[in-house]
Amino acid sequence: MNSQHTDFRQIFGRVKKQVAGLWQAADAVARNKAVNSIEAECQELEYIFALLVQGSFIGMPSPPAHLSMDLLPLMEKDLQLLLERMNTSNEPLSRLFSVFDIS
Repeated sequence: MNSQHTDFRQIFGRVKKQVAGLWQAADAVARNKAVNSIEAECQELEYIFALLVQGSFIGMPSPPAHLSMDLLPLMEKDLQLLLERMNTSNEPLSRLFSVFDIS
């Protein structure tokens, strides 16, 4: 009777470890997807900021020119993002599908 009880505890311990491992893997995947979504949203916000500040180059209303020129040296990354978006502007949905893993 005691050996059956010990066998049950060993089996239960193994199952518990497997469930805990599965839970940790699912947690890691969910965290990774959350970080990727937040990074994509941050990049979109940077793009919107760049458009608002440097919108005069594409005909959008923008802040006074001296503010845009003062910010220009600080916006190297944002200008590179604008140039990248110009290259992919003909396929806007493809970027959305790749960010949110829609299949």
